[in-house]
Amino acid sequence: MRLEEEADGITREVLIDIRSTFITPFDRSDIKDLITSLDDAIDEMQKTAKAVVLFELTSFEPDMREMADAIVQCAHLVARAMPLLANIGKHAGQLNEICLQVTQIEERGDAIHDRGLKILYERSKVGDPMEFVRGKEIYDHLEEVIDSFDNVCDQIQAVVIEHA
Repeated sequence: MRLEEEADGITREVLIDIRSTFITPFDRSDIKDLITSLDDAIDEMQKTAKAVVLFELTSFEPDMREMADAIVQCAHLVARAMPLLANIGKHAGQLNEICLQVTQIEERGDAIHDRGLKILYERSKVGDPMEFVRGKEIYDHLEEVIDSFDNVCDQIQAVVIEHA
């Protein structure tokens, strides 16, 4: 929660700075779109954490853990991409490769999400239906986080296309 608040502060600073800076490394609207997509990813992570707390989850399905691992991979890839934007022309290939990796992770995340929901549903037919409701909520949040990182990469690729 603290990190999400810190990220909101950074987002505000960037948005203020792009309004008051005469020369930016690339188009102001691209910077705004990129920082907004980054903020959205962090907001989705916070929503996931809140759902875990709300539903008092203390153990997680293997597919949930796999999706969480995918989120960590996406976060590391995006963190690698950010400094490369300082010299887009030189790093366009690397940026595109990073974005391709995130897209592949997102596609794998969709498959894991679907598989996890199916397992949860099958188990809930003979067990506790609330387990399905709780689990589905977490799976959906995890998928949203992964999707939001893919959206960040969409913004990165838009910048690369425009400036490379």
